[in-house]
Order: sequence, then C-alpha cells, then structure tokens
Amino acid sequence: MARQIARRMLRTSLRLSLRASLLASALVCLVAAGAMAAPGVLPVPKAGPAVFVPGMVTVVDLGAKTCIPCKMMVPVLEEVEKEYKGRAAVVFIDVTKYSELATQLRVRAIPTQIFYDKKGREVARHEGFMDKKTLSDKLDKMLGK
Repeated sequence: MARQIARRMLRTSLRLSLRASLLASALVCLVAAGAMAAPGVLPVPKAGPAVFVPGMVTVVDLGAKTCIPCKMMVPVLEEVEKEYKGRAAVVFIDVTKYSELATQLRVRAIPTQIFYDKKGREVARHEGFMDKKTLSDKLDKMLGK
C-alpha cells in the first residue's frame, strides 16, 4: 500500500514538474504580439539596433540567448553571413534586450526570421529554427539567383 502511494506521489510530482517546465519554456520563447505599421512597411524603431541594411537584402533573426532553438540558429547565421557577405545582411536582435522592437515587429515566437528586400519591405517571415539550406534558398531567391 505504501509503495502504491509513493508511486502515485512520484507520478504526480513528475507531471507537475513537467508542466512547470513546459510553461517556463513557453514563457521564455513567446513574446507578446503587438501593433505594427501597415503590412510590408517597416516600423522605425525608437531605440535599438538597425532592423535592416539599406540597399541590401536582409534577414533579421529575432531570438534570445536562453532559447535552445535560438542557440541552434547561431552557427547557421554565422555561416550564411560569411557566405553572403557583401550581397545580403544578417542581423540578430535579442528580444530580451529589445522587447519593444519585438512587439513592433509582431514577433509571436522565437526564433523568428524576417526577410527584407533592398528597399526595407518585409517579403517573408518564418517562426522557429531554419536550417542553412532553407535560409540560403530564400536568400538566393530574393537575390535573383
């Protein structure tokens, strides 16, 4: 009888721990959605990093240093940045430091990649991890290759 009670208590404890862990992960990886200018029109950030590089195709990765999928994006972004140097810009924005900008850009989950054309218009958006091939294919298409 005592063994059954102990098992039941352990299962309940594990379930609660798992739920708390999932909730904490969700809170870390989600950013409140907010208002933005008309679709395709880049908002002018009040403070923070430049969102896109004028005259260049730009991919902006919005994430956080504590987010596992965001950490997985780091080597991908570094490789793409080297490969497309002078042709496309890669910008990382930490949403924990620039939460107002993340709200302006309507970021709902991290990581989020936003693609801008040379005029600064948003042409595509992706939420979650994006592998190098998919990212490169998207940039090649935007560069007309």
